[in-house]
Amino acid sequence: MFLLGANASGKSNFLDVFRFLRDIVAVGGGFQAAVARRGSVAKLRCLFSRRYPELRVLVRVGTDEAPDEWTYELRFNQEQQRRVTLTREFVAHRDRTLLDRPDEEDRHDPQRLTQTHLEQINVNREFRALAEFFSEVKYLHVVPQLIREPDRSTGKRDDPYGGDFLEEVARASEKTRNVWLRRIREALRVAVPQSDELELWRDPARGTPHLRSRFQHWRLHGAWQGEDQFSDGTLRLLGLLWSTLDGRGPLLLEEPGLSLHPDVVRVLP
Repeated sequence: MFLLGANASGKSNFLDVFRFLRDIVAVGGGFQAAVARRGSVAKLRCLFSRRYPELRVLVRVGTDEAPDEWTYELRFNQEQQRRVTLTREFVAHRDRTLLDRPDEEDRHDPQRLTQTHLEQINVNREFRALAEFFSEVKYLHVVPQLIREPDRSTGKRDDPYGGDFLEEVARASEKTRNVWLRRIREALRVAVPQSDELELWRDPARGTPHLRSRFQHWRLHGAWQGEDQFSDGTLRLLGLLWSTLDGRGPLLLEEPGLSLHPDVVRVLP
């Protein structure tokens, strides 16, 4: 699916809905962390909204045969004490309601409304498949400079801007990595036809992973270049191709054609 629109029309916000749901169920995440990561409820509201409206996220998940197999709705607001609380959490599976909050227990203990049931494995058993689906959402908007200078993102994992891209490649099993790099090399020839090898290697002094490619030219054996010498477009294309090979959950790509030649963009789909 391709989403097109003018600048500041809401494309990034639309993608962030799916990232928000992923952040709720991610390890080390949760509802409060997902809101805090975006500044506050005030930062999530539309600039033109009236005073203190609640926010609502409604998603339906399914297949081509059953597009509405799952329904998940989340409404929330911020109290005057700046505490973020749920005003509704609803889950249905094939028209059967599995959860509808606030319930009696929530009314007796309002503190419960600071967490979703979606993120709690002790209460989400009936709809854990939905939580697992959200957890597989991946967002990518590669910033080439972060790949060239990975020390800027030391300690991060699943960095949506590619700071740990080389570490991610290194974490893959050798067999999977070799197969994927071979497929990427074949696809990469559309953009960089003189490239005929692509491999991972580690800096012997620090053990840091690097990618390098051999380029054919007038010398018999060509010449090797590392990722620090790749163009922005080549680095973005490498990250994009690697992510599509992952193939697990929904993949959100922002401006996938950025820094790429129009002839390359045409063959991306």
